[in-house]
Amino acid sequence: MGITYNDSRLTTVFGLPAEQGRWLLIPLGMTVLLCLGTVYSWSVFRNPLEVEFGISATESLLPYTVALACYAATMPIAGHYITRVGTRAMLALGGLVVGLGYILASFSTQIVTLTLAYGVVTGIGVGITYGVPMAVMARWFPDRKGLAVGLTVVGFGLSPLITAPLANRLITNSGVRPTLQILGIAFIVIILAIATVMRMPPAQWQPQQAVAGQTTISLPTSYPQNLFKSRSFYGLWICYTIGTLVGLSAIGISSPVGEEIIKIEPTVAASSVALFALFNGLSRPLFGWLSDRFKPRYVAISTYTLILIACLLMVNAQEGQVLTYILAFCIFWFCLGGWLAIAPTTTLRLFDPDNYAQNYGIVFTAYGVGALLGTLATGSIRDWFGTYTYAFYPMAALAVIGIIIASTMLKRD
Repeated sequence: MGITYNDSRLTTVFGLPAEQGRWLLIPLGMTVLLCLGTVYSWSVFRNPLEVEFGISATESLLPYTVALACYAATMPIAGHYITRVGTRAMLALGGLVVGLGYILASFSTQIVTLTLAYGVVTGIGVGITYGVPMAVMARWFPDRKGLAVGLTVVGFGLSPLITAPLANRLITNSGVRPTLQILGIAFIVIILAIATVMRMPPAQWQPQQAVAGQTTISLPTSYPQNLFKSRSFYGLWICYTIGTLVGLSAIGISSPVGEEIIKIEPTVAASSVALFALFNGLSRPLFGWLSDRFKPRYVAISTYTLILIACLLMVNAQEGQVLTYILAFCIFWFCLGGWLAIAPTTTLRLFDPDNYAQNYGIVFTAYGVGALLGTLATGSIRDWFGTYTYAFYPMAALAVIGIIIASTMLKRD
């Protein structure tokens, strides 16, 4: 086993002193989220499935949309059971369900069964699994919660950069159905293997020595007893909704905006997405680190200020202004990645860490609401006005609202 105990106290992690060995758990958590993040690579499956099933582009998007909805809906439920069932069992169960969804999808012959297999089964599996590595890191790193969680969620953000090319090559060489089977089996094996060592530290475990020169905000000695009676919960939920709504809206229109407004080549617009995804991944440990050192409202306000700048850039963008387009969308993707570190870290800071998995599952419903509203809004605006330019006006307004909400509500009760 990778973790050993002595007289109820942790002595080593993978044969190293606990303060050192715990860092080895982060790449394992990143690997789990890398597997889960393959859901964001669904676009590489769409064209082959459209041809094979004879379905429209809208229909081929259904499994992905349902997967995101099931993922967001399952997280609060799964979070309630992580400490009760145990991290090893919960992670193993989630990995099995994720892999099973991919495998079942490979046997689908119509869009309904494909949506049930991939959208429902895989989505539920992601919801079961996602919170486990984050809960484990939060317990192992009471002194560096934001950095540890931020590093862990990098795996989810950067997954498309790794899994999309891999899946595309597998589809080219073997076909779409065998690719789904290969990924499903691989995810089961990888996640089950990691589940054997992904455990919580002993109760009340703390690092023996603080890092020299580390500056952190002191932790509160008491927390709100009821999440839903806490003003800070609603402040965080609204702020998270705004951050994800704007970020996911921008992600969904990144390539079309480049082609329609800036008039760049489709291949250039598509390749720019890889750069945007890099910013999305790198922002997570950065904002996790910032969330360890500054009050949540200040970190949140910084993201909304950046979003406001990006919106102003795009409102005034003209044909041929490629650098303006790239800068603005790097900011959009950067801030979305930031919120996927800010929200879990702030949940740890403002509410009882012992109930973190359940609390963050509830907070995470904001992501689902933001995703749903964002994708519907941008498409509707494009249909109404004939251009995506007008989508940046409500985004800017939401950024201003976010600054106000963060200033007044995103603080400890």
